Amino acid sequence: MFKHYNKKQFSIMFTAMLVGMLSTHSVSAEIAVIVNSANGSTLDKNSIERIFMGKMKKFPNGQVALPMNASKGMNSRDEFNKAVIGRSSSQVNAYWSKLVFTGKGSMPNELSSDAEIIATISSNKGAIGYINSSSVTDAVKVIAKF
Repeated sequence: MFKHYNKKQFSIMFTAMLVGMLSTHSVSAEIAVIVNSANGSTLDKNSIERIFMGKMKKFPNGQVALPMNASKGMNSRDEFNKAVIGRSSSQVNAYWSKLVFTGKGSMPNELSSDAEIIATISSNKGAIGYINSSSVTDAVKVIAKF
């Protein structure tokens, strides 16, 4: 495929591809994990992952945890799954499909926008979710950023 390009042309094409890949990577938004402002719990990355994978049902203060996912297709969901869960969104969906099919769990609720996630979390003490950090308001408390 590259036989008809000389070394200089190939070098330019390679550099352009590398710059394109790096600029795409830098577009990733910072994700803020949020809870109700009355929730005094602190969570590390592992605890947040366990809540969103259905392995941890309560906050350290005993409050039942209600994870709220961004809708499928939202960038924040993909970023969260990659940064916190360490899996792609399709891998996380497959994990939850298996749990739901076997009756061992139910998927976190899905909300369609950052504003809806903020509204739901601000009105429910046990709710936890994630949004683009630029969307954070005073109505919720940020417990982690990724």
